[in-house]
Amino acid sequence: MVTTHNLGFPRIGRKRELKFALESYWKKAISQEDLLKTARELRSRHWRDQSKLDWVPVGDFSLYDHVLDTSFLLGNVPERMRVLSGAKLDHYFRAARGRAAADDADSCRVNASEMTKWFDTNYHYIVPELDKKTRFSLHADPLLQQIADARRHGFRVKPVILGPVTYLWLGKSKDDTHKLELLDDLISVYAQLLNALKLAGCEWVQVDEPILTMELEQDWQHALRKAYYQLQTLPVKLMLTTYFGQLQNNLQLACELPVDGLHLDAVSARDEVTSVIDWLPSHKVLSLGVINGRNIWKAHLNTLLEWLEPIHRVLQDRLWLAPSCSLLHVPVDLSSEQTLDEEICSWLAFAIQKLNEIDVLAKALNHGRSSVSFQLEKNSNALNSRAQSNRVCQPAVKLRVQNISDAMGVRKSSYIERAAKQREKISLPLFPTTTIGSFPQTQTIRQARLDLRNSRLSQQAYRQLMQKEIETCIREQEVLELDVLVHGEPERNDMVEYFGEQLAGYTFTQFGWVQSYGSRCVKPPIIYGDVAHTHPISTEWIGYAQSLTRKPVKGMLTGPVTMLNWSFVRDDQPKVQTCMQLALAVRDEVHALEKAGIRIIQIDEAALREGLPLRKSQWKTYLEWAVRAFRIAANGVQDTTQIHTHMCYSEFNDIIEAIAAMDADVITIENSRSDMELLNAFDQFHYPNEIGPGVYDIHSPNIPSVDSIIDLMKKAAQRIPVERLWVNPDCGLKTRSWDEVRPALRNMVAASRYLASHLKTFRVS
Repeated sequence: MVTTHNLGFPRIGRKRELKFALESYWKKAISQEDLLKTARELRSRHWRDQSKLDWVPVGDFSLYDHVLDTSFLLGNVPERMRVLSGAKLDHYFRAARGRAAADDADSCRVNASEMTKWFDTNYHYIVPELDKKTRFSLHADPLLQQIADARRHGFRVKPVILGPVTYLWLGKSKDDTHKLELLDDLISVYAQLLNALKLAGCEWVQVDEPILTMELEQDWQHALRKAYYQLQTLPVKLMLTTYFGQLQNNLQLACELPVDGLHLDAVSARDEVTSVIDWLPSHKVLSLGVINGRNIWKAHLNTLLEWLEPIHRVLQDRLWLAPSCSLLHVPVDLSSEQTLDEEICSWLAFAIQKLNEIDVLAKALNHGRSSVSFQLEKNSNALNSRAQSNRVCQPAVKLRVQNISDAMGVRKSSYIERAAKQREKISLPLFPTTTIGSFPQTQTIRQARLDLRNSRLSQQAYRQLMQKEIETCIREQEVLELDVLVHGEPERNDMVEYFGEQLAGYTFTQFGWVQSYGSRCVKPPIIYGDVAHTHPISTEWIGYAQSLTRKPVKGMLTGPVTMLNWSFVRDDQPKVQTCMQLALAVRDEVHALEKAGIRIIQIDEAALREGLPLRKSQWKTYLEWAVRAFRIAANGVQDTTQIHTHMCYSEFNDIIEAIAAMDADVITIENSRSDMELLNAFDQFHYPNEIGPGVYDIHSPNIPSVDSIIDLMKKAAQRIPVERLWVNPDCGLKTRSWDEVRPALRNMVAASRYLASHLKTFRVS
């Protein structure tokens, strides 16, 4: 019989219950017990949602981030957190966000741990901190309690833990310690953990080692062998789990490691299944991730069965079925959607529906297709509807993409020539200050958007209210004496969703929320057809903002690669084709802004790096078309129009040449959490254009001091000429409050003015 299981389930709840509980706790509106009660209720509900499976995952739930959970499980808590007062939960949230609660004066100057992207997804994890003093110790009570709760409710549990080698690989050494020097100590703690899980009644343990889908040096391959050969004698069965890509040169290694089962992402690595079956010893289980855990399209169940049936005949009871990866990356339940177009809705599957697909496949394999004939027919009808729909293909859009020329991606003049013209046209001081785009999304703004959606507010009344909010943003920035202003984006719900709502080829959900980090959730739009720009989108709002001030106001757009990577993308054509359609749409909006008299236009490409393939050997192809898409979107403007771009929370050092090739006049990047570490790339690479290294960590409630900003900018000036430096936050300010934003930006401006006035003593040759 085929066995079914899941690698992980969305944590946030159908109605984002976790988000609201967290934010209430941080504001001290609810108690710790209230928060933990919400967490228990969500876990119980999620186990029930997965009750059709043979094995239910436990340990996949998190109050903030599963990698941070692993750090606390292993006793790897940053020392600056441990010396503070408070309970373990306070330390946990201080590590995640710099502060446990609203009035946590004890840690108001404690830096949050660094945060970056989880492999090639839009999920962010808290980076483990490692150094010579790092010592691991087991703190498994929270996980063991969850296991006891699930078992008490009658579920067959499969604990989910992050593997020891991937944990070290994800970490960052804060000194010259080689991370693998810590492996022996770490393995001993994992051995204690696995023994504890056996005593808790666990038969199988899922151990995630996604680095097996990456190009690993020999020392990391050896570390995997060492870890699992030392753990093989422990009394639980290990399901070694890989996802997000192919095994390639790690295939033999993965098959030979002394574990009891191997999970393969059969969506990304389907071509490797035959080889894995050949290599895998006959006593091991093979779990195939046959349902896409990262996208929302229905699977082709009959086609999958044609492929799986001969595999099942070979493996029989050794075949397990699951989604390709954790369902953390998709919304919870499609049945919550009441306004989504009925035809398009029939093409989709969210987390609950994906588990139903697993159940249908298993029943068909175990009992024959006739046992699920109704479900298979319904699936086939939906897929045929999508394939034949005339809403998907727009010949005029495809023709325009075919006619893209290289000249469309080139500015009229070089950066040096453009910069001189821009300085003459846009008079700015040294160390000009700006923000990334959004300002606090207040309750008034959110309520107005809700009232408009529910027809309690007319379009005219909504427009007037948004204009009032824009004027407030402009006046606040003028008082703060920022140099380049933004309109604050009060009319925008999300940087991708807002633009997608006004482009052909997109559709949207009501409740399709996905966790990005902590309590931050996004609702990715769905690209179901060819994408096209049909009308100016942002000119009214930004033009109004510019009419209120003599200072320059940036036009704010989302770039094509970010629109692609932060959407659920159609799977019936190559991504590059969809990206070029998006590039042309953004290009049309850039031209509309320039025509409206906007002199500075920012095209955010926050997600450019996360689209990189996991294997460096495949980077070149992706970067070529990603950079080309940005250049098509950004160019075609006059030399006097200054093009900005923004990137956040990613490691940029290894793609700095590609970033330079984008040829944006100004780039703003995240830097404060990494203490300007990202600028190390400029030690070896001469970046030719202007840059704003973020100095204000907007993902923390802590307010940066003037001195801390000056120190960060001094570090930047050691790599970048001061004439080409900007001063700005890491990212948009929509998630912060005005009480936090005002003093932070006031300090940022003060630091900028100090740097400009002390240029002679400050300048670095």
